[in-house]
Amino acid sequence: MPEESAPIPLTEPAGGTPPVISDVAALREACDLLAAGSGSIAVDTERASGYRYWPKAYLVQVRREGAGTFLIDPIPLRDELKPLAEVLSGAEWVLHAASQDLPCLAELDLRPPSLFDTELAGRLAGYERVALGTLVEMLLGYQLEKGHSAADWSRRPLPTDWLNYAALDVELLVPLRDKLEADLSAQGKLEWARQEFEAVRTAPPPAPRAEPWRRTSGIHKIRTAKGLAAVRALWEARDEQARKRDRAPSRVLPDSAIINAVLADPRTSADLQALPVFGGRVQRRYTSNWLRHLQAARMLPASELPSTSVPNDGPPPPNRWADKDPDAAARLAAARAALTSLAEHHRLPVENLLLPDLLRRTCWRPPEDRSPDGVAQVLRENGARPWQVELTATELSKALHATA
Repeated sequence: MPEESAPIPLTEPAGGTPPVISDVAALREACDLLAAGSGSIAVDTERASGYRYWPKAYLVQVRREGAGTFLIDPIPLRDELKPLAEVLSGAEWVLHAASQDLPCLAELDLRPPSLFDTELAGRLAGYERVALGTLVEMLLGYQLEKGHSAADWSRRPLPTDWLNYAALDVELLVPLRDKLEADLSAQGKLEWARQEFEAVRTAPPPAPRAEPWRRTSGIHKIRTAKGLAAVRALWEARDEQARKRDRAPSRVLPDSAIINAVLADPRTSADLQALPVFGGRVQRRYTSNWLRHLQAARMLPASELPSTSVPNDGPPPPNRWADKDPDAAARLAAARAALTSLAEHHRLPVENLLLPDLLRRTCWRPPEDRSPDGVAQVLRENGARPWQVELTATELSKALHATA
């Protein structure tokens, strides 16, 4: 697209608004059309993360050349998606930010045999902004409809403008994929991208957080073990209620309300209801429940109170390294400088060159063998891809010999 050309706005799909497929007969017809199509299949999902507890897909969008776009409601078809799985198992999937969609698709037994991630491709190709709309505008010259990504997609029926938005998310994914593939190939990065796509495709589910309640916004205001126990109690009570009601925890009780209650330490219903949020009509029904958990936290013996320091099996924050281990700080500084230079040379985000956590751990406790081969072995064992190892092992080996 010439620089002076204004992007062409797209407000609805070229073929009009697709109907939502919610019965088996319509699904089978769609799958027949998809099977008769050609090339990669664009895939996307819409969730209701800010509204529902479970991160399930409430709409699945697929598009293939020669077949068109299909919007599938997986809720009524939950146990009837085998025909779709069979069609999708025979072609490359194209997704944008695939790691966000793959878990909820896997819950539907939909898994890609191969993958092209346009967001990740954009990063590796050196684009500073990689949102779908931005890449489509820069590379294809179209402006996508915006505004419904954070909507409540569990709502039924779905409004027409929402359906247009959902369909447009897959309308240009395959042409965008082709542009990015050509760009990566020209830069000699296509094999790097393939390795990254496969890593995303085969990534295991993330391990559960040991103490997820510690991520409560504002928890830094709570300085005592008793206070932290109260945060934990309210967080766990909220989580149980949110799970049962299938509501986003923040809609059951905001983090700010948890922190306010712990700081105020209410002893009676009137005390609690005098606080923001707790005095609302809905919240008043749960007053006794919240008070009961606060009281239980107060009664805990010292042996059952949480630590006031956050458990961490990794190295300390880098800003403390100079005091704790000056040589480790020197290693990290040298490594960061080397990787930043490499990333700039190859037009890559430095975090895509090597995961920051892996870099910190390697610098904090370097391997006995700090040669390039020894460093390469450590990187491979910790999940670095071959292209990353090839680019970084030698420079990281040099950095690991740095001293304060």
